[in-house]
Amino acid sequence: MKTKVLLGLAAVFLVIQAFRPMKNLSAAVPFTGKDDITALHPPSPEVSQILATACYDCHSNHTRYPWYAEIQPVGWWLADHIKDARRELNFSEFGTYPTKRQLKKLEAVCDEVRDRTMPLKSYTFIHRSARLTDAQVAALCQWAEDAHDRIDSK
Repeated sequence: MKTKVLLGLAAVFLVIQAFRPMKNLSAAVPFTGKDDITALHPPSPEVSQILATACYDCHSNHTRYPWYAEIQPVGWWLADHIKDARRELNFSEFGTYPTKRQLKKLEAVCDEVRDRTMPLKSYTFIHRSARLTDAQVAALCQWAEDAHDRIDSK
């Protein structure tokens, strides 16, 4: 009986591998496009690296997928997570946002990295380089605040 159950589960596991989610692969590095936040508000090299390492996998059109994204149902979970994250904030499409939304999103970027709610713990658990130091948080916040001020003064 146990053998049949295990074989059945193995068969289901193999079958679901054929059903793969769409990937978020708009373009390769560099991330700039005319509406990308880094094109509109050029960051320092340090902040650019922070965005690439800690933000862009989920919050842009440029996801770097790990090997385990090829295994279902993990791939489905990642695809759903990325879709939700981009709906909340997509740095690649920042320039298409109304001014009021741009201002709120820049405030949220700083608030969430200061509160350590971003990047998510589930992301930094595996992507250790995305764990932000206090200095990195300060640099990212300063850049976001400067961009906020430039937009707000228009």
